[in-house]
Amino acid sequence: MRKIVDFDFKPLILLFICVLSAGCEENGKQVSDAVLSTPVEIRLNRFDVAFDQMETEGLPALKANYPYLFPEQYADSIWLAKHRDSLQREIRAEVRRAFSNFKPLTAELELLFKHVRYYFPDESLPQITTLTNDVDYQNRVILTDSLLLIGLDNYLGADHRFYANMDRYIAKELDSRYLSSDVATAFARRRVPFPAERSFIAQMIYYGKILYLKDLLLPLASDAVKIGYEDTELQWAMDNEGQIWRYFIERELLYNTDRELAPRFLDPAPFSKFRLLLDNESPGRLGRYMGWQIVRSYMETNEVPLEKMLRLSGEELFKNSNYKPPK
Repeated sequence: MRKIVDFDFKPLILLFICVLSAGCEENGKQVSDAVLSTPVEIRLNRFDVAFDQMETEGLPALKANYPYLFPEQYADSIWLAKHRDSLQREIRAEVRRAFSNFKPLTAELELLFKHVRYYFPDESLPQITTLTNDVDYQNRVILTDSLLLIGLDNYLGADHRFYANMDRYIAKELDSRYLSSDVATAFARRRVPFPAERSFIAQMIYYGKILYLKDLLLPLASDAVKIGYEDTELQWAMDNEGQIWRYFIERELLYNTDRELAPRFLDPAPFSKFRLLLDNESPGRLGRYMGWQIVRSYMETNEVPLEKMLRLSGEELFKNSNYKPPK
């Protein structure tokens, strides 16, 4: 496999960590020496660059280097047409402009991989392939045992013209500052079992576990980036945490199995649906935020190995979390 990498990232990763650590010192955020000394190998393939620069006669060689990106049922004429297509050329040009220097993001991903390997020594670390995928934002990151595919046309910035017709709550996350967070989510989903229980609290805890793992895998990232909020949205959730919890309790939602609770409080949405006047002020996915705080509370008050916590049922974890919202 040809690697589009010609740079020694070791000095860069050390500089990157030093800069970020210095910037986060006042918040007590830092990376442990044990994590920094964890050996990982970054294998990066810039397929987006290789395909963009390809000459027509170079398609067979490119297919040989990236067989997993060329399904056999598609004729070469389809790929050549895509290479010449004016819209596809424009997409690739925008990606080339935005990601001409991928070294900082590679350093971020290397630091993430170090945390993954530190906390989960048995986790396989994939080779990274960057590409364009027609702004398929629902599949902007795909992780398998051996491959991490990243659609860079989904990270051009919330105000990019490609996203002009999207809802704001979707477009705001299509920014490179969320890229490593999306990759961390993909790793976390591999380690957090989907709940067997159908209750709202079990669903909340499932997402809370994923976000708690991101606390560990992305110690230098802000909480806003980890959950996909803007800073103002995170502040709203923090300021109203007690009221949100009171709402859930008073309406007996925690053990409710109504499927409508997911689109109201868990799924991506422009706002959470309390069916109150404050709805338009709220960010979406507040059920995930609340589950996150419950899991944090559980880990602060229980000496439990990480893997055991991840296997606990949501309802059992909640009962032993000693969670109390701020007043």
